[in-house]
Amino acid sequence: MDLRRALAEVVGDAHALDDPELTAGYETDWTGRWSGRASVVVRPADTSEVARVVAICAAEGAALVPQGGNSGLVGGGIPRDSVLLSLTRLRDVGPHDSALRTVSVGAGATLASLHNAVPDPGLDFGARDSATIGGIVACDAGGARALRHGTARARVAGLEAVLADGSVVSRMSGLLKDNAGYNLPALLVGSEGTLGVITSVLWKTVPRLSERVAALLAVDDVAEILAHLRTPSLEACDFFTRACVPEAPGELNVIAEWAADHDPLDEIAAALGDREALIADDTASRERLWAMREGIPERIQKLGVPVKLDVGVPLASLGRFLTAVPEACGSATPYLFGHLGDGNVHVNLVGDGADSDSVLALVLELGGTISAEHGVGVAKAAWLERARGQAEVAAMRAIKRALDPAGILNPGVVLCD
Repeated sequence: MDLRRALAEVVGDAHALDDPELTAGYETDWTGRWSGRASVVVRPADTSEVARVVAICAAEGAALVPQGGNSGLVGGGIPRDSVLLSLTRLRDVGPHDSALRTVSVGAGATLASLHNAVPDPGLDFGARDSATIGGIVACDAGGARALRHGTARARVAGLEAVLADGSVVSRMSGLLKDNAGYNLPALLVGSEGTLGVITSVLWKTVPRLSERVAALLAVDDVAEILAHLRTPSLEACDFFTRACVPEAPGELNVIAEWAADHDPLDEIAAALGDREALIADDTASRERLWAMREGIPERIQKLGVPVKLDVGVPLASLGRFLTAVPEACGSATPYLFGHLGDGNVHVNLVGDGADSDSVLALVLELGGTISAEHGVGVAKAAWLERARGQAEVAAMRAIKRALDPAGILNPGVVLCD
């Protein structure tokens, strides 16, 4: 079979790309660290076309890599001499059901488009213009507001997906109580495209809170400061070192935001005590503070192609981790920032001689996780058994074999081949 021609018959000739000039933009991630080759880039328009594409690949034994906005950091959406399934045309955003607080969103819709369509989706991070809902759910991303609203998993009220044989599963009713059988959609959240291709998500929004105040302050002890800042209305609490933002007030800095249906300033004043802080109580000043934090990845990118390690460390050990990373990371320069409320650290190593293995070993020594937000991908697949244990990884492999017996969906991602 001429695979490209068969796929073109499903999606249209203009959406089955094999010209290297046209496929290049899908073959390298935005950091420039992960690259591969796509035999063909196929861009279906809806779930039905995705199902037919997957069925063709299954019949031909052709490996298939799903890709959203190509904003991943662990190589999970990069083709490896395989078919690249781009979901960017599945970008419809339905009407917001204000009673149930749900909205149907295509896998290819960006987080920014969801923000524009609903009062408050309960999730946000810097890559909102490129990160897609399907990709966010596939790696269970969280961002700064996970502290209060949870990761993507908590925002998924239902989903639709195509399994490895081309069959479609759809749980989009949004019923709060529905325990009929195994919760397959829950299994697909965080599976990084290895068990099924997510095509649509029933997204759960949160009540919109109009009163917001942010603060920036220099700190010495991250665990101690969070204990003071964690009031009922605290919504986000991030940290970064001065290396990330040279104009920051301290060597270690925290930016926090509180949100409520009443003015939270008295609550914040009590939490801060006599600590010196820059307070932002209007939209423009809050956005300027967060722009400082959200601009960190782009500033680091200008210094060179970084080794990016997205990890999680227990709060009690976070201070020790931040102190130990410079010695553990080899001769590279570390840039450390992340989400203080959930111990999620984005470790960026710039320069030659980066020792990522020693950093990951330190994470596990402290009782942490090798992946807190961006997924395992291919970057950390070799570490999964060390992080999760032989028995748990064996169970994961059994699930993979059951749902994808031929191993065509994102091979090498999460589980080593």
